[in-house]
Amino acid sequence: MAVPFIPPSFSSASLCLCLLLLASATIQTRGQKVETFTYVNEGEFGPYITEYDASYRVLPIASSPFQFAFYNTTPDAFYLALRMGTVRSESILRWVWEANRGRPVRENATFSLLPNGNLVLAEADGRVVWSTNTANKGVVGLKVLPNGNVVLYDAKGRFVWQSFDYPTDTLLVGQSLRLRDPNKLVSRKSAVDGSFGIYSLVFGPGGITMYINYVASKPLAYYNYSDGLLSFSGPGDSVTFVCEPETEDNFAWECKLIINLSRPKYNATLSFLRLDIDGNLAVYTYYDPVDYRAWEKTFAFFSDEKGWLNGCGLPSKCGAFGVCEDEMCVACPSKDGLLGWSTSCATPSLAACKEGVTPKYYKVKGVENFLSTYSDGEGALKLEECKRRCNIDCKCQGFLYWEKDSRCWLAPLLGTLSKVSNSSRVAYVKYLK
Repeated sequence: MAVPFIPPSFSSASLCLCLLLLASATIQTRGQKVETFTYVNEGEFGPYITEYDASYRVLPIASSPFQFAFYNTTPDAFYLALRMGTVRSESILRWVWEANRGRPVRENATFSLLPNGNLVLAEADGRVVWSTNTANKGVVGLKVLPNGNVVLYDAKGRFVWQSFDYPTDTLLVGQSLRLRDPNKLVSRKSAVDGSFGIYSLVFGPGGITMYINYVASKPLAYYNYSDGLLSFSGPGDSVTFVCEPETEDNFAWECKLIINLSRPKYNATLSFLRLDIDGNLAVYTYYDPVDYRAWEKTFAFFSDEKGWLNGCGLPSKCGAFGVCEDEMCVACPSKDGLLGWSTSCATPSLAACKEGVTPKYYKVKGVENFLSTYSDGEGALKLEECKRRCNIDCKCQGFLYWEKDSRCWLAPLLGTLSKVSNSSRVAYVKYLK
């Protein structure tokens, strides 16, 4: 083994002192101070209009047009979130990421970066509701990047944790879905309720599928990549939401997720892709230079005007129930025939359904829905057998039946029925005597 050369003037005592100082410097680097903070959810609410008509308290952590805040839509149930927009534009401020989704905190909750590098949201009594689990991993600080990514970084500027790895219902420009987590977006339950909703968008090996959850024993697809639009065959294992110039003079921009989604005629860097409360996939673009109405909805997946698929294909287009034609809800089916549609239109109540109670059905001719579009159904199956199977399932609202093909789809959710020219495609709606 080679012995390191030590100059004659460099005594062994000096060498020991040098090694000691080097060890001390290494310890100091590893133990570099963390830029800690603690903010308490207290005080007056902000004066500006925000999405979901939320009340909010801003925190001094920001990178325009993004800023941290506590917000609530119901009393004493707060989310720690990132909002997007500027007060100068007098436009609505939108919420694009939440730390504690589905687990709201109360008044006087604290948001802290601890000396050990862990980022923590806790109730006033100290109970931890959410954290980044980054204790003792070299974190020295937090910052919000210009693209809205919230990062914890180490002494060398490397990201130890980033919010882009934990999307909620939204992808910001530059944010990705991967074949392994994060691989999905989940809608918000309602404007008032910020917990997880029933719609999800999932990125898998073949592409993107959209699901309705919790209404049947397994998720129901209301869109899948089989039509080729949002199919994926690589390269790589991720898809990224990007907005970039389409022309050299930046006159037009393109926002993409696998395919082109929107083409704003201005800088679209400040855009986001969201799985909305109603299950539609939309792009919202913020144009910072204007002082009024800075937001524009530049894309909606289920939209004849701004999207790729017929607007009537969205299961929630007509709310709980209805017949849709040319993107308009034109009728409310009933046992007395087709009535005028309103937001109160609904399938008959099946609360009294039980074994031994034989239901009845009324027909709606010339309609389809998402089930017959994105699942195979069963068949050939006689009408009476299809009806029998729905009879014994109290969660079955009815069924779709293609008379010419003898094909049956049991429907735990009927939703929006899309009008078609083929009158042999029929929906049977269950009701109790």
